[in-house]
Amino acid sequence: MEKIKLYEELVDFENKLQTMLGQVGEMKHVVDLLLEQNLNLELENQHLRDKLEKTELLHDDGKQELSKSRLNLEKLYEEGFHVCKDFYGSRRENHEECVFCSSMIYGK
Repeated sequence: MEKIKLYEELVDFENKLQTMLGQVGEMKHVVDLLLEQNLNLELENQHLRDKLEKTELLHDDGKQELSKSRLNLEKLYEEGFHVCKDFYGSRRENHEECVFCSSMIYGK
């Protein structure tokens, strides 16, 4: 009788190990995806840093730099959103120019 019980425990242990092995495989797959995503984001960050550096060099022609908050507004505006107080957050149709938004970003 003890041999049967020992065998059943061994089979149960084997099943638990197989379940854990499956879970480890799933976790490995998730880690692979995260590593790939991380690498892509690092490359994109470097590309954006390079582009920002180029842009800053172009803007160093004696003009006054925009503050960080105005740069954020400029970015939103370039992405197609109004930043003026009357239409803030709404999309600009066909990215048409808005005098009020320009005043908010570049005005004093």
